[in-house]
Amino acid sequence: MLRLEGQMKEKKNAIELEDVCIHYSIMNHVSIRKTFLHKKKRKEVFEAVKHVTFSVGEGDILGIIGKNGSGKSTLLKSIAGVFSPNAGRIDLKGHSVSLMSLGVGFKDTLSGRENIVLSGMLLGFSEKEIEERAQDIIDFAEIGEFIDRPVRTYSSGMYSKLAFSITAMLETDIMLVDEVLSVGDEQFRKKSLNKMKELINDRKRTVIIVSHSISTLKELCDQVLWLHDGQVRRIGKTDEVLGEYAAYMAPADRKQDGRRV
Repeated sequence: MLRLEGQMKEKKNAIELEDVCIHYSIMNHVSIRKTFLHKKKRKEVFEAVKHVTFSVGEGDILGIIGKNGSGKSTLLKSIAGVFSPNAGRIDLKGHSVSLMSLGVGFKDTLSGRENIVLSGMLLGFSEKEIEERAQDIIDFAEIGEFIDRPVRTYSSGMYSKLAFSITAMLETDIMLVDEVLSVGDEQFRKKSLNKMKELINDRKRTVIIVSHSISTLKELCDQVLWLHDGQVRRIGKTDEVLGEYAAYMAPADRKQDGRRV
């Protein structure tokens, strides 16, 4: 099993993945000439995550990077229990887990305030514990009167602010963060980054952060996993993995800029 470099031998794992595979079916419409262009559905299987194995020690911070469509968010949702892998093993060692991600966890017909309660209950907190933390969540989110409006009326930035605030204030053993540190206005991004540093500095939480931001991962993470086309391409020290990833992505970046490579 791939294990994060530099962990003490006696440190216990908070997260273990072994040979995890995730796939789903895609229905394509195929035109059949013999039936006068009648469209027939054909099922294809897309392999989003392929035989992924790694572990994360208690209190460690792992970054996951990779190009769009590499399986990062799918893998994170599977670790959070949003859905089960088709094969392999995910073991959280009995730890509580929260997923901070756009589009996950909120009921869009409920208000922000009601979703705070719902999210807290789903994370296993009592009504009293949620009530004690509710005002801190609302204050940190900075969405004003929208807290009492249905979340379907929220912008992506407002949604992200509330999602981050709930997960940050309702502390779980494992925190999974999917791109939300890059959403919202500059002031909130700075505040979120500072809060994240505060949460991970005491080493009481195990954190996995999915991000396209090399600077964010370099600042926050002990180790980085590079996911490429659903497979682990590299896992190891932050600077080394991010350096290799940046070099790999440089030709693509130059093409997007319209420069010759």
